[in-house]
Amino acid sequence: MASRPLHFIWLLDCSGSMGINGKITQLNYAIREAIPEMRKAADDNPGAELLVRAVTFSSGASWHLAAPTAIQDFTWEDVYAHSTTDLGAALRLTSEALKTPPMPGRALRPVLALVSDGLPTDDWRSGLRDIDATPWGKRAVRVAIGIGEDADREMLKEFLANPEQEPLRVKNPKQLVAAIRWASTVAVATASTPAVEGDKQLATPMDRTPTITAGASDDDVW
Repeated sequence: MASRPLHFIWLLDCSGSMGINGKITQLNYAIREAIPEMRKAADDNPGAELLVRAVTFSSGASWHLAAPTAIQDFTWEDVYAHSTTDLGAALRLTSEALKTPPMPGRALRPVLALVSDGLPTDDWRSGLRDIDATPWGKRAVRVAIGIGEDADREMLKEFLANPEQEPLRVKNPKQLVAAIRWASTVAVATASTPAVEGDKQLATPMDRTPTITAGASDDDVW
């Protein structure tokens, strides 16, 4: 059976607060650590052609990796922290990629994986509406990871658009690595399975958010 494309898009907060206590360094490390497991997840789902790219947002948003890249060829270049938290700009930029075209008419559900440590500084809800206005955006598997106590839980929850799903909350570097690994591999497996039956959303593993419990000590909590 021919494989279908599965587009995985990271949406990464690169605001100035991500530079505090090494959060951006740990984010770069965590994504690199997840690549082998994403490749394995793709191998375990031969019906999916896993294609990865990334959007960063701080003052505005831009494609960090614009071309959908096969996971077998995917490498990670570091992102850096500066300025504000323009999540709305990132969502609007992503929504353009979820239109058909450029998205194919026949594909597996895309994955949108949002990582943020704070409060958006622009009109993020209008960006979310742009995502929801696209057929692929509305059907996407969504993952949200909040870093530290200042992450906007309500925003992350609204991004998920699933009352049964909770954002992942991480408080230290080890938890971030665990969350990135879980999100990238489980999301790929989930997106590789049928999503809808008529108009009814089927239950998926993403409906059950894990408890991230990797060790936290007093000197490595964000």
